[in-house]
Amino acid sequence: MDIKTLQTDMIAAMKARDKARKESISALIQAVKKAGIDAGCRENIPEEMVNKVILKELKTVKEQIDSCPAERTDLLEEYQARYDVFNFYAPQLMSAEEVETELNEKFADVIATKNKGQIMKTVMPAFKGRADGKVIQQIVTKLCQ
Repeated sequence: MDIKTLQTDMIAAMKARDKARKESISALIQAVKKAGIDAGCRENIPEEMVNKVILKELKTVKEQIDSCPAERTDLLEEYQARYDVFNFYAPQLMSAEEVETELNEKFADVIATKNKGQIMKTVMPAFKGRADGKVIQQIVTKLCQ
């Protein structure tokens, strides 16, 4: 995802007077800009960083939904709307089957050691931003048995 796309979509939401969507996209843009400033690439923020921030924000709002009391329906609706917008912009993550296939193809020698810690240390950088860490952990555990 490119930050310019987010900015264009925010302007479209403003024109459409879609307040919830505009605020959600605005929050994403702010988080991306903050990450860009922290990384020292204020002007040209790479797509990889934008995707990483979107996934982080998606995880945060998911935790908000899970921890929100059931009687606070107003907050739940707000969090769910924000989650839906963030999910729209989030990069597609690899499925469990795709992760397992790639692990068996590219990391067969490491998996043969059956050392779960060493396997995770080796494969996590290769899957960074492409697959969920929990899915990778489950598959590595399955392959180590």
